[in-house]
Amino acid sequence: MSGRKKRSAADQRRRSLGQNFLVDEDLVARFIADLDLVEGEVVVELGAGSGALTLPLAQAGARVWAVERDPVWAERLTTAVDEAGLANQVRVIRSDLRGLRFPKEPCRVVANPPFNMTTKTLELILGNPAKVPLQRADLILQREVARKHAAKPPKSLKTASWAPWWEFSTGRAIPASAFRPRPSVEAAVLTVRRRQQPVLPTWLAAGFDDVLRAAWQPPQ
Repeated sequence: MSGRKKRSAADQRRRSLGQNFLVDEDLVARFIADLDLVEGEVVVELGAGSGALTLPLAQAGARVWAVERDPVWAERLTTAVDEAGLANQVRVIRSDLRGLRFPKEPCRVVANPPFNMTTKTLELILGNPAKVPLQRADLILQREVARKHAAKPPKSLKTASWAPWWEFSTGRAIPASAFRPRPSVEAAVLTVRRRQQPVLPTWLAAGFDDVLRAAWQPPQ
């Protein structure tokens, strides 16, 4: 008979959806402090999960759009928000990336996305700056991926295609021990800011990677 402990339904959902939730409360507090939030600004949190970031974001004064595709976690998050007395500041949205509609007003994104959803997440928020009123994004990504996107000059075609409208930098390191389930790699924060003076008009952004592809030569 195997001595292996049977996984709970929650653990099975986390693994099937690629979810790695932050459980280090001290690190979460430092991460929230790094965001320099302004009272009342709109923060779209992608992949809100258990609410480890949702509640602190709201308690820091943000108006949070907490997006979660897992119906079980979305329901639990709604209950947690109500119990914390934050229902006026948090809107729980059950949706995946494909169905998400961003606010019409300037907003920020905070996300701890599954590592296998990094490219799709970045494409969603950065691919069309004319339509998405994003001002800043702070994303917890695999450390090497965060470093790659922040490299200067850009090391990937995708990053180069976004660079005329966005500036990239790395922030706080996030150890694997801060997550449950524990991932096999370390993480770091990638911060993306909208350029105050874009290099090119925003209407060129859609499909700009196709324009670059023929001539793209990654730096050595």
